[in-house]
Parts: sequence; C-alpha cells; structure tokens
Amino acid sequence: MAVISWLTSALRDPWRERIREYLVLMRMDRPVGALLLLWPTLWGLWFAANDFPPIGLLVIFTLGVFVMRSAGCVINDYADHAWLDAHVERTRNRPMAAGRVSRKEALLLFAGLLVVAFVLVLFTNALTIQLSFAGAALAALYPFCKRYTHLAQVVLGAAFGWSIPMAFAAVTGEVPALGWLLFLANVLFSTIYDTEYAMVDRDDDLRVGAKSTAILFADADRPIIGILMLTFLLAMLLAGTRAQLVWPYFAALGIAAALFGWQQWLMRQRQREACFAAFRNNNWVGFATWIGLLLALALR
Repeated sequence: MAVISWLTSALRDPWRERIREYLVLMRMDRPVGALLLLWPTLWGLWFAANDFPPIGLLVIFTLGVFVMRSAGCVINDYADHAWLDAHVERTRNRPMAAGRVSRKEALLLFAGLLVVAFVLVLFTNALTIQLSFAGAALAALYPFCKRYTHLAQVVLGAAFGWSIPMAFAAVTGEVPALGWLLFLANVLFSTIYDTEYAMVDRDDDLRVGAKSTAILFADADRPIIGILMLTFLLAMLLAGTRAQLVWPYFAALGIAAALFGWQQWLMRQRQREACFAAFRNNNWVGFATWIGLLLALALR
C-alpha cells in the first residue's frame, strides 16, 4: 500500500482515489498471488528453452503474468462482490464489496487488461496466440465455479498453469509431453495452496453457500493436501529426470518437500492465521524450485 500511495501521489483527486481503488481491485497491494503465478511460468520457460530463455519472451511472459493475474482478480471480485465477499470478514472491505468500484468500472478494467495481455501475446507465434484464448476463458470461468462445484481450486490450477503450455509453444513452437507434465504438476501445486487459502474462509463459505476443496475435503483436508504435495513432488521429479537435470534441481525439490512439511505443521490446528501463513509459504516453494532449475541448467 505504501508503494501504491507513492505511485499515485502525483495525481490529483478524484483521480488519485479512483486509481488507488483500481490498483487495490487488481491486488497490486498483494503481490504474493502474482508470484505464485510467476514461478510456474518461469519453470515453463526454462524447461522449454533447456537453458536461459530468449529475453524477449521472458519480458513478455513476466508482464503477462502480472496483467493476467490482475485481470483474474478483477473478474473474481466482479463475480463474488455481492453474494460472497460482502459477507466474509476477510473480503468485505474489497473495493467492489464495499461499493467503492462499480460493476461497469470493473468490467471495463477487466476488458482493458485483456486487451493489454492480447497485445503482449501478439509478439509471440500463432500457436501461442491460439492457446491464449483458452487461457483467457479459464481465467474468466474460475470465479463462477465456486457457485456450482467444490473443485474451483482445480480450475484455478488450470488457469494459473496455462502459461506453461503457452511458454513451450512460444519457445519451441509445440507443446511436448514434458510441457503437459509440468502443467499437471502446477494444477496440483495450485490446488495445494488454494485449498490452504480456502481453509481460511471455510466457516464463512459454509455459511454463505460457496463451494471449495477445503469444504469438500472437510476433516481429511491435511491428509489429502499431503497426498497432493507428494504427487506434485513426484511429477516435478519426473520432469527433472526427463529433462536430464543435475543435482541442484533435485536439491531444490528437497527444500520444497521441507517447506511442505513446515506448512503441514503450521496447519496442524487449522487456525485461520496459520492456514494463511501456509498459503503464503508456497511462494518459497515456487522460488526454490525455479532457482534449482536455473542452477541445474547453468551447470549442465
């Protein structure tokens, strides 16, 4: 918020207040969500290039991560502001739930962000452009899933992970089996951390009628998350062996396993603050995995 205030300090009211609300609506004050999308995107780029990726694609995909994450947050709040966010303690002060941003403003902002993302993808190739339409559809679909299915977190994983096949398409012109294996791994990773996130709001979601994997798993939430963690690590291990990576990558997976163990300890009593801390800790899982991948490719 201090950065947002600094960025908007030169503007005059009412523009300063409006821009501030739009930035908060885009979650620019909460960058952890963008980082959780960024790390798998970097995995995809480095695996696809089998080395340091082209700098132009690195810039395009990094910018695309922040633009599409912002777009996803806007459409999520558009879908949830009245029936869910306004009735949940943690979200009732969000710009739309509190009535500070209108539905029309949110839709215009969402459309504008999609245009920016599409302009970025135009600098890639035809296959990446084609895949981008599916990515936009997944991003728009996710917020409405929690009304009808308990597997909204899986849909989020597909939306967040779609940057991986796009990265392979942009770098190599195709999406090989390795790309889809990494995509599956990210669906597992996203389901892990978004279930932890949903555990924070489980009581409020039950009261309002929203659905989530945290509600579906109920008292078996931690064991099931543990199984997902092990399956994710196995998928990433298979990806590393398929790409013939060397020891830093596998050491990074060891660090990721230790971080998962720490998350399970944090959530042992399922307290809200502890579950949120476990969710945030996944930023380090993604970062450690990318650093290990980067070093393994550099040393090889």
